[in-house]
Amino acid sequence: MDGREQVSIKAPAVGMFMLLLLYLGFVSIGLPDAAFGVAWPSLRDAFALPQSQFGVALAFIGAGFLVASSFAGRFLAAMGVGRLLALATTITGIALAGFALAPGWPAFLAFGLLVGFGGGAIDSGLNAYAASRLSARHMNWLHAAFGLGAGLGPFAMTAAVGLASWRFGYGALALVMLALATLFVVTRGVWGTAVGHDAAADEASISAGQAMRIGLVWLQVFAFFTYVGAEISLGQWTYAILTESRGYSIEMAGFWAGAFWLALFAGRIILGALAERIGAERLLRIAVLGAFVGYVLFAVDPAGLGPAGLVIAGFMLAPIFPLLMHRTPRMLGLAAPHAIGFQVSAAMLGGIVTPAVAGIIADNMGLAAIPYFLLGVVVINGILIVICLGMPPWRAGREG
Repeated sequence: MDGREQVSIKAPAVGMFMLLLLYLGFVSIGLPDAAFGVAWPSLRDAFALPQSQFGVALAFIGAGFLVASSFAGRFLAAMGVGRLLALATTITGIALAGFALAPGWPAFLAFGLLVGFGGGAIDSGLNAYAASRLSARHMNWLHAAFGLGAGLGPFAMTAAVGLASWRFGYGALALVMLALATLFVVTRGVWGTAVGHDAAADEASISAGQAMRIGLVWLQVFAFFTYVGAEISLGQWTYAILTESRGYSIEMAGFWAGAFWLALFAGRIILGALAERIGAERLLRIAVLGAFVGYVLFAVDPAGLGPAGLVIAGFMLAPIFPLLMHRTPRMLGLAAPHAIGFQVSAAMLGGIVTPAVAGIIADNMGLAAIPYFLLGVVVINGILIVICLGMPPWRAGREG
C-alpha cells in the first residue's frame, strides 16, 4: 500500500455485498490449504505413500499457484476481475472434486496442479480488486479471513475423516467452492472491468536486476522464505505429529491443528489493531520472541504443553508477514515494487520447500524430529528479521 486511504465501493448497498464476497473469497482460499495436513495420514495410507510424498503434493499445488500468479496481470486485463474469479473458483471446485474421486496418486497430483492454479488466480484477483478499492484496515482483515478459512479447514476435514473418509471431506470442500463460484458467476458483471490499476506504477524507477543487487532485498527475501516455511509446515504437519507420534485421538489432533490456524487469525485481528500503538518494529521483535517460545513448547512438549505452544506460535506469528510487507516501501523506496514481487515468490517457495524437507526428515528420523527442525527454521527467521530491523533504509545509488 502507498499510504493513501483507498475508497470502498460507490454504492453502499453494493459495497457491503461486495465486501461479503471478498471476505468469503479469502476464507475459501484457506479452507483447502490447511485441510490437506489433516487428510494426509489417511490419504497416505490409501495410496501406500512414503512421508516424503507430502512435499511432492505441495510442490504440485504450489507450481499451479505460481503459474497463475505470474500470469494474473494478463488474465485480469483479458477478462476483468469478475470473470477471472468466476472461472478460477469453478476450476478450484472441480479440482477439489477431483481430489475426492482420484483413483490414484498421479491423478491426485494432476488435480493438485489445478487446485493451485485456481487458488493463485483467486488470490491475485481478490488482492488486485481489494488493493484498488479498499482501505488498509480492510486489507489486513481480509488476510485475517484467510486464517479463519485455514482454521475451519482442519475442523471440517477432521469431521469428515472421523465420520466417513478424506474423500468425503474434499467432496464437501468442492461443494463449498462451487457454491462460491456460482456467486462469482452471477456477480461477474458487477465487479467491473478495471481493477483500479495505476498505469504510472508500471514504470519501475529501477530495474529488477538493480533491485537484486541490494543486500536488504535478499535479507527480506530469506526472511519471507523462512517465515512462511515455518508457518505452513507447523500447520500442515501438526495433525500427523499429534496422532502418530504423540498418541492424540483424531478429534483432539484435529482440534489443535485448527486451533493453530485460528490463533493465527486472532493474532492478525488483535495484534494488527495494536500495531500502531505498540510500534511496528517493537511488535515485530515481540512477535519473533513469542513465536520462538511457542515452537520451543511444541517441540519439547513439557508436561504435555505442546498444544499450548501451537496456540502461542500461531498467535505470535500472525503479525510478522503483514508488518514485514508493510515496511518494504519505507525501507526500500524505489526498489520496493520489485522487492515485494521477490518476497511473494519466496513466501510461496518457502511454503513448498520447508514442508517437503520436513517430510524427508520424517522418513529418515521419524515424525518426532519435525518440531525440532521447525524450531531451527524459526530461529533462522528471527535472526534475519532482527538484522533487517537494524539496517538503515536503502537509498538510490547505494547497493548495500
